[in-house]
Amino acid sequence: MANSKLIMLDTETTGLKPQEGHRIIEIGAVVVLNREITDLHYHQFVNPKFAVDEEALAVHGISNEFLADKPLFDQVVDQFIAFIEGAELVIHNAPFDVGFINHEFELCGKPFKLEDICQITDSLEYARKKHPGAKNNLDALCKRYGISNEHRTLHGALLDSEILAQVYLAMTGGQTKLNLQISQDNDQQGQTFNLQDLPELVTVSANEIERKAHQEWLNKHESEDNPFLWNKHL
Repeated sequence: MANSKLIMLDTETTGLKPQEGHRIIEIGAVVVLNREITDLHYHQFVNPKFAVDEEALAVHGISNEFLADKPLFDQVVDQFIAFIEGAELVIHNAPFDVGFINHEFELCGKPFKLEDICQITDSLEYARKKHPGAKNNLDALCKRYGISNEHRTLHGALLDSEILAQVYLAMTGGQTKLNLQISQDNDQQGQTFNLQDLPELVTVSANEIERKAHQEWLNKHESEDNPFLWNKHL
């Protein structure tokens, strides 16, 4: 990954098609810094002023009654932009969420699209290339990489962003910081393995007798048909 700071992002909506008037009702985003999932996150429910489809309600369980006292998108858009601007966004099935966000930007009169202010990575596209022919939704990827999602009974933007962070790190090689658990007298102590804590390497040079013996061996075994590269660099 080119960017050391990633933001995992997900949205929930009233339906499937913004061109039919559907709107965003929830945004969730989680920051991953240097391949470590952080506590930094953005989470916002939004009043869509549009009826939530029954099919969508069955997926995320967010009703219009719950959203009635939430702010409108144009009331939170600047705070949202400040959180994500300049970051690399990782989104599962990015065209869906990007399409909705850009629709909301347009309704707010913003003169740009999401891809103008952020780098966007589609984790679903990445998963399809890595696991062609397999199911690659979040549930399937959690199962494949041994990530627990038992608490995910309904979809939620922040919860799905947190799960996506774990899945994406697993797909792209895991976390670089290794947390080791050791047991002493039945007490668990978390220790961090840090390469900087290792002692400096010690260089041991050959002595004059060893160098002479090595050179005699090279001279004895080298021939025009079998030249040694070693002698070229002496």
